Amino acid sequence: MLILYDIILWVSLPFILAYHLYRSISRERPAALPQRFGFIGTDVTEKLQGKRPIWVHSVSVGETTAVKPLLAALKKSYPQHPLVISNMTETGRSIAQKIKEVDVCIYFPFDFTFAVKHLLSEMNPVLVIIVETELWPNFLCSARSLAIPVVVVNGRISDRSFRSYLRFRIFFRKVLEYVDAFCMQSEVDASRIRSIGAASEKVSVTRNLKFDIPFTGSDAEEKRMTRARFSIPEKVFIFTAGSTHKGEDELVLSAFDSLRKSGASALMILVPRHPERAGEVAKIAEGFGFKPVLRSALSGHDGKLKEDEVLIVDTVGELLSLYAASDLVFVGGSLVPVGGHNPLEPSSVGVPVLFGPHMSNFREIAAMSIRYGAAREVLDFEGLKESMAELYHNKSECLRMGEKGAQLLSDEAGSTVLNMEIISRLLKGEL
Repeated sequence: MLILYDIILWVSLPFILAYHLYRSISRERPAALPQRFGFIGTDVTEKLQGKRPIWVHSVSVGETTAVKPLLAALKKSYPQHPLVISNMTETGRSIAQKIKEVDVCIYFPFDFTFAVKHLLSEMNPVLVIIVETELWPNFLCSARSLAIPVVVVNGRISDRSFRSYLRFRIFFRKVLEYVDAFCMQSEVDASRIRSIGAASEKVSVTRNLKFDIPFTGSDAEEKRMTRARFSIPEKVFIFTAGSTHKGEDELVLSAFDSLRKSGASALMILVPRHPERAGEVAKIAEGFGFKPVLRSALSGHDGKLKEDEVLIVDTVGELLSLYAASDLVFVGGSLVPVGGHNPLEPSSVGVPVLFGPHMSNFREIAAMSIRYGAAREVLDFEGLKESMAELYHNKSECLRMGEKGAQLLSDEAGSTVLNMEIISRLLKGEL
């Protein structure tokens, strides 16, 4: 079946190359094809200085953000091993490059045997850590052939992925044999990985790393300074819609427009999940009578933002700072069937959270956020409009929801310690 998989990969190669070249041209970013074919270059090998690194693979923004506490723990416990982080996406790489513990950032190679084997041989990592169940067959097979241990951390299997894995269980059962340990988020995820074929003795429940995001809050002075950095007025109510997807921008802009027309003194920040959509979103904002201001052009903006303007963020890596400057946050990917994004990020800065009904990628976190009172689910546009208006007029409820978010993070933290115990045993050869 690996031979069949290789044939499919080679047949798909022209389409893979066309896709990456299109993304490179359309987003004005390098395609980085040498790295994607397993050639990291002398600049990377020089940074490693002949030392065996710990290689952490996180696909994109969410996984990279989630693994930050673990990266800090790894750097503290194993300073003799450089930390290499690989990503699949440009946005994930942009986040990784800003993490101080990371020594080297690379793009994850295409899963051709020659590419992954060459890269693994050249880097010779002491351990590979895969975040959230990225199971690339040739990569895992090559790591096993080179005696490089592999651990999955923060493992989860969504409903849709589970159905796909079960359909090809015969194939994935063999692939799972190449992984030395599975650190899963929940008992459900642990049960699912066993059903696909993972050996029970390799599977542990180590909870969700996303709960280990540090609670920083935001006192009045910090909030004032953050707002000043983004040209945001000090006193105005700030509503931020973060990580929105196509089909949501109209809904959040319409709900905010209703709030403004009711006489509210408020300003909106809109952060598309994919920055390249900023131009499209700006046109939608204009359709509602707002004047869009791009974050990338903010330095040339004349004075503070005005309430008839919408700040549209076309940069990467500033979302948490913008959440900290806000009074209320809507987490996108949830009013459209995308699966949602992490509601703990705004909670970590003490801000109340709204999200829609489509939170399948964060089902457990969303349920706990609601149960603690840190977040509210809005079922549709009307629900968003009503909750936005209610919380605008109820500052004490906003404060209470922010405090409940802090309590949730405090109560559920501890995943990093559990994952580090498994990692320590792997490095000692005890697993």
